[in-house]
Amino acid sequence: MTYLRRASPLHAARASVAAAYCAALVTAAFLSSHPLVLAVLALAVLGAGLACGVGSRVARSLWLSLPMGLAIVLVNALVTREGLTVLVRLGDGGPLGQLDVTLEALAFGAKEALLLVVVVAVAALASAVIDPDEVLRSLRRVSFRSALTATIATRMLPLLALDARRIGEAQRCRPQPPGRLAVMRAITANALDRSLDVAATLEVRGYGSARRPPRTRRAASRHDLAVAASAVALVALAAAWPAPFSYYPTIAGSFDASAFAHAAALALVALAPFTQRRGISR
Repeated sequence: MTYLRRASPLHAARASVAAAYCAALVTAAFLSSHPLVLAVLALAVLGAGLACGVGSRVARSLWLSLPMGLAIVLVNALVTREGLTVLVRLGDGGPLGQLDVTLEALAFGAKEALLLVVVVAVAALASAVIDPDEVLRSLRRVSFRSALTATIATRMLPLLALDARRIGEAQRCRPQPPGRLAVMRAITANALDRSLDVAATLEVRGYGSARRPPRTRRAASRHDLAVAASAVALVALAAAWPAPFSYYPTIAGSFDASAFAHAAALALVALAPFTQRRGISR
């Protein structure tokens, strides 16, 4: 997962605002228990990804979340003892006790799987649209050394991965390849050597005596305001206008006009910032 620079309102907004928007999507999902609302939120995240030009990245996240979601449905159906509508009686499960698969357990597991799909999709969207360098720059005044450490760590990870691949290739070329422990020892020693070199370089360049940088003020753009307003409205709408739906002991909830209106309102609020494309470089 890496940042992809695109021309979109979410890319044009500052990183902190884009992060708040993604956090608001996750918060709205956690505040909602209705499966229709969760499904519409998943589609809204995919729509936001398409509007940002990273739809393929968000869609690929399904390859990760769908198998995990199916596992959640299966495990919840087998281990949950709640629910009155028994679909299948599997008999004695030993340490697990009586295995009765209920409709309510399947429905609740499906709801949790939908929630996982939304969270993973939002994570994929955030990794593609939030500039990590801008996030670290925004933390300089909070903790200069922590921001510097995180910046160096993110830059060193690809280099250490390349070193690991090279050491592994050299291992396979030997007549009697050493064990994995020897390879890990070589990689660790190489990482420690690099850390000492980086520390010495930073010390020579004066980073050891660096102080908190001065505050720089940046006027809020129209995209900052639109994305921030969407984030606030998402959380407020999900909290103030719930779509009631319960799963135990029996399923209680309906797919009525109110549920559809609630889901549609969340989707419209989530996608509203992408209607404003003025001031975006193409």
